[in-house]
Amino acid sequence: MSDLDALRARHAIPGVVQFHPAPGGLVRIQVVNQSASASILLQGAHVLDYRPGGSPQGLIWVSEEARIGPGRSVRGGVPLCWPWFGAHPSQPKFPGHGHARTTPWRLLRVSAVSPSCTELEFTIEESEQSRRFWSHPTEVRYRLRIGQALEASLTTGNLGREPVTIGAALHTYFSVGDVRRCTVDGLDGCAYLDKVAGMARKTQHGAVTIDGEVDRIYLDTPARSAIVDPVLGRRIRIEASGSASTVVWNPGPAKAAAMGDLGPDGYLRMLCVETANAADDTVTLAPGERHTMSARYSLDPL
Repeated sequence: MSDLDALRARHAIPGVVQFHPAPGGLVRIQVVNQSASASILLQGAHVLDYRPGGSPQGLIWVSEEARIGPGRSVRGGVPLCWPWFGAHPSQPKFPGHGHARTTPWRLLRVSAVSPSCTELEFTIEESEQSRRFWSHPTEVRYRLRIGQALEASLTTGNLGREPVTIGAALHTYFSVGDVRRCTVDGLDGCAYLDKVAGMARKTQHGAVTIDGEVDRIYLDTPARSAIVDPVLGRRIRIEASGSASTVVWNPGPAKAAAMGDLGPDGYLRMLCVETANAADDTVTLAPGERHTMSARYSLDPL
């Protein structure tokens, strides 16, 4: 029995949860219920698409030139940054944002909570390669709930005898009509580290606007923020827990052109507002301790 057949036999729900081949021998999970649809790549437990019922356009953006294959990070969707955010603090050759987004994950369970809500739970498949990047004994669980909102929860448990420090982020690429006309509400008055200005510490005044490259880690952020999109006529609500840092990122035209996988004018159609444990907000877990970082995404009309 193939891996795809085994997944179908164990986890498929007729008319709700199906499994399909993806490039490079990977597996894509398709969820359709009465409230929404979603598509998830099993590698990285990577959400590729989420569409609440009645929405003419999905919540999540994926580049038309995204490269999907074994060990590749996908440009767009909801990449999982874990167990560190950004560059590794002492190993510059280790993958940026950790290895979780390019490593195999195992689907633990699928549950039809109701006709309008479907839940999936994943864990990282440990391997010799993953242990090369992360040797600490930890348990990682990632839960997705697909319904009127998209809910994502990432839980790390320390199974070892020594404290361990983790960083993480839901590196979500939101789909927008024109990023230059969008604003991010909810961060007024927050301090942030401006990576474009050499990590200078600044303070946000008013709503966040995008007029070029933006790469900021906001600190001590509130639980709620929102992307206001007048072009698509909608507000994307972001509700976070277990997180006191928020990353706002858009590469702008110059960097986007050099990246090679954003597509023509792709930077105009996406905006990352990331629920994170980054910078001052990394988490140190004592032996036996667990930490959950989660986000809930929903849409409202303007």
